[in-house]
Amino acid sequence: MIERLDHVNLRTTRLAEMVAWYGRILGLEPGPRPPFGFAGAWLYGGGNPIVHLVEISAEAARPDDLALEHAAFRATDFANFIKQLDDNDVTYRLARTPVFPIVQVNIWDPDGNHLHVDFDAAEAEGVEIAGFATSVIKPV
Repeated sequence: MIERLDHVNLRTTRLAEMVAWYGRILGLEPGPRPPFGFAGAWLYGGGNPIVHLVEISAEAARPDDLALEHAAFRATDFANFIKQLDDNDVTYRLARTPVFPIVQVNIWDPDGNHLHVDFDAAEAEGVEIAGFATSVIKPV
């Protein structure tokens, strides 16, 4: 099950400034990032991408449109996690990360906070979910 907090995702209108600040203040360095359809940066510490920055065009317009978009956990035992969600009637959305071998299970807590639980893609291969195999999960 859950092994560690995987990363924090922050939205920003000041991508270059944020990359520089996290580097200067926390010693994080930009590193490899999947080819998402939007600008951003993954900042690494200890060899792990622990701060994900997503560039947005305007500051949040509503109080509930927060800069902290989600938190992610790294986990094992994909099949049992999916069973646990199904057994508890938890709605989830599955996605694959482009290029990187990660399957995301996106869920929302009772307050609506977005979480995703990340599994190695090999662990999800062949698992049947809602009538389709995980091999057809689309990249985010």
